[in-house]
Amino acid sequence: MKLTILGFWGGYPTKNSGTSSYLLETEDYHLLIDVGSASLIALENHVDPLLLDGVILSHYHYDHIADLGVLQFTRQLKRMKNNLERAPMLPIYGHQGDNENFKRLTMDIVSEGIAYHEQEKTYIGPFEIQFMKTLHPVECYAMRITETKTGKILIYTADSGYLPDFIPFSKDADVLLADTNLFNGMENHRVHMTASEVGKIAKEADVKKVILTHLPQVGDLELLKAQAINETPTTEIILAEKDLIIEI
Repeated sequence: MKLTILGFWGGYPTKNSGTSSYLLETEDYHLLIDVGSASLIALENHVDPLLLDGVILSHYHYDHIADLGVLQFTRQLKRMKNNLERAPMLPIYGHQGDNENFKRLTMDIVSEGIAYHEQEKTYIGPFEIQFMKTLHPVECYAMRITETKTGKILIYTADSGYLPDFIPFSKDADVLLADTNLFNGMENHRVHMTASEVGKIAKEADVKKVILTHLPQVGDLELLKAQAINETPTTEIILAEKDLIIEI
């Protein structure tokens, strides 16, 4: 699997980088995880939006879906280079806890909204995906994404305060892509996690690599990283950045 960071800020874009969006690829399958602000422009540096095979959304806060509408417009208006036809229908996976936003996933002849459920595995192309409801002001789901052919595992926490359930959910993951919006001293927050809380999950779950994402716009990010490393010194920990590519 190949993971590309398209956007990584929490809340709003800044410094020529956008909010949460990640491209996961394997076997010529292109899955977009969340569609934050400025993600469509970032995506074009790696793959034509018309070649996306699927999109999955953790929740409907704007910093995770801001570019969804323009992605749908792109699929509606732009034509394939070889035959000048419109791209095929795009499946967009989301939860139905917010039915108004879920309905927006479907656009006539462009995209189809498909519901996922916490208690059921979802199979999207070469991926098996399990879900865990997070601690957040709106309904939001973390994802355990397994490449069925290799067994490689990516955990995406989406947005969440710390939950002990993240430890078994993340067990033996190859990569933990974790909401790390807070510096130490704000533990047990009900919206996001601190660096030490992310480090604790990684250590106790035996995660191989951690990518700190949904980062704060204010503060020393190297300090944020150091706080996570202090919790789990033997785990590889890196900061998300635009266009960063991770081979899993």
